[in-house]
Amino acid sequence: MSAGETDIMDTVKAAAYGGAGWSPRTTPLDEEISQVWGSCGVASEWTALKAVLLHRPGVELEALSDPDGVQMLGPVDASRVQDQHDGLAQAYRRADVAVYYVQPDETPPPNQMFVADLMLMTAEGAILGRPASTVRAGEERFAARRLAALGIPILRSVRGTGTFEGADAAWVDPETVLLATGLRTNAEGAAQVTSLLGEMGVEVIPVGLPYGAMHLMGQLRFADRDLSIGWPGRVPYAAVEVLRARGYTVLFLPDEEEAVRGFALNFVTLGPREILMAAGNPNTQAFYEEAGITCHAVEVDELVKAAGAIGCLTGILERDPAN
Repeated sequence: MSAGETDIMDTVKAAAYGGAGWSPRTTPLDEEISQVWGSCGVASEWTALKAVLLHRPGVELEALSDPDGVQMLGPVDASRVQDQHDGLAQAYRRADVAVYYVQPDETPPPNQMFVADLMLMTAEGAILGRPASTVRAGEERFAARRLAALGIPILRSVRGTGTFEGADAAWVDPETVLLATGLRTNAEGAAQVTSLLGEMGVEVIPVGLPYGAMHLMGQLRFADRDLSIGWPGRVPYAAVEVLRARGYTVLFLPDEEEAVRGFALNFVTLGPREILMAAGNPNTQAFYEEAGITCHAVEVDELVKAAGAIGCLTGILERDPAN
């Protein structure tokens, strides 16, 4: 054997070429979370909340002359919005939830605060949304940067003509997701999300939204493994049927005015039968408490003028696994 052939054989034996020292990566991605990757993961809507992603609104809200033109319900007081957003963050911290911020390095679009729309978290990482409106185009870019900085895998970015907002998806259980199409999530975006979740072994059940509904989140929320709350006349019929078939009790909001004006359904579940909800909704809060739900109320009456509340403002990064 020539010297050249000896060098070749030595190279082939090296670990870099699959030699004896080669260490194959056989651990699946979901088992690398919190080790190779940052801590994250969601496969339920009701288990203990561990971490959230927020955006503290700033200069993007100053001098807005046309609220409707930026998809808000009316003029907002930027200072009061910031104070209420700080109160929301503090409420999460009191509940032992880690709070992270998007922190754009330039002025973001005016609706950047509604982080829930920008992603869907799974057990293996995030699906990055693509907001449906030109007013919100680019918000996902800032969310993607922050997710990457936190070490969270971005499994897919919705592309092409697809639009997808995370508030249109909900985990029924670790193997099942409801996915709504309508104003914010179109058929192409839903197909892309469905494809990826299917690769993960998750069944996606499509549901439609009525005309005039913004997101599935606004029509249906989850308080426990077997308890959900729906908005009568707006929650998709198919969604209720799916939930009941899987052992859920579906309760319906008692007060239309509090739902419309007070965003009473737009809550975030902190853990089984424990929620963070908008203050100023006494009838709905009493209804929740009668169902055995512990309610923590925070003031968001200025924030809701921007057409969203606690659920919309909160990107869910991590929950305890469902048993």
